[in-house]
Amino acid sequence: MRVLAVIPARGGSKGIPDKNLARVCGRPLLAYTADAAKASTRVTRTIVSTDDDRIAECARSLGLEVPFMRPASLAGDETPMLPVLQHALDAMDARGFAADAVVLLQPTSPLRRAEHIDAAIDSLERAGADSVVSVVEVPHQFNPVSVMRIEDGWLKPFLDAPTVTRRQDKPRVFARNGPAVLAVLANVVKGGSLYGTRSWPLGMSAEESLDVDTAWDLRLVEAVLSARASART
Repeated sequence: MRVLAVIPARGGSKGIPDKNLARVCGRPLLAYTADAAKASTRVTRTIVSTDDDRIAECARSLGLEVPFMRPASLAGDETPMLPVLQHALDAMDARGFAADAVVLLQPTSPLRRAEHIDAAIDSLERAGADSVVSVVEVPHQFNPVSVMRIEDGWLKPFLDAPTVTRRQDKPRVFARNGPAVLAVLANVVKGGSLYGTRSWPLGMSAEESLDVDTAWDLRLVEAVLSARASART
């Protein structure tokens, strides 16, 4: 299976200016996804899709390919991921690389590792799935049976069902964690779907699922990486 890993890293982030280049433990945020992609044994080629010259330069310095620049029409705040991946597949087709599957690796998930990428691709083949997406278990206090809404100033259950208070009685539910990893068949993406109809879960821990959206998230990631480095010494 020919697998194309796509790291989408547009410029113009508003929540954290230049987020993909933000320094985390002395390295750009993008570097941690580059490490994971390069260490994968299942990825055939890894490319960065960006509209920003500085990000492209950083990506190349990290040993990543930037074979094309993403058009501005696909680099807006509200641009969905599906057309970005479709553009990447088409651009690589035009350059003689026809992928069987594409793996989305967002730089905002810096704690995902190569093992997660390889496990997703293995599961994509083994399960006969359209896609494999990384998920994290929802903490019990945020379980749908515990979630409340405010109506006329009063708390009421969000679901039309009695509130469940004991953790042991709550159903296990999961949420996509970014996603940190999405492996999907190329023909599913080209056919107009990001996940297809048969999506297999790849479980990840809460720590591994940290997704950088705010400056606080950056500090959390830095704390985790610092703790890991201290444990190795």
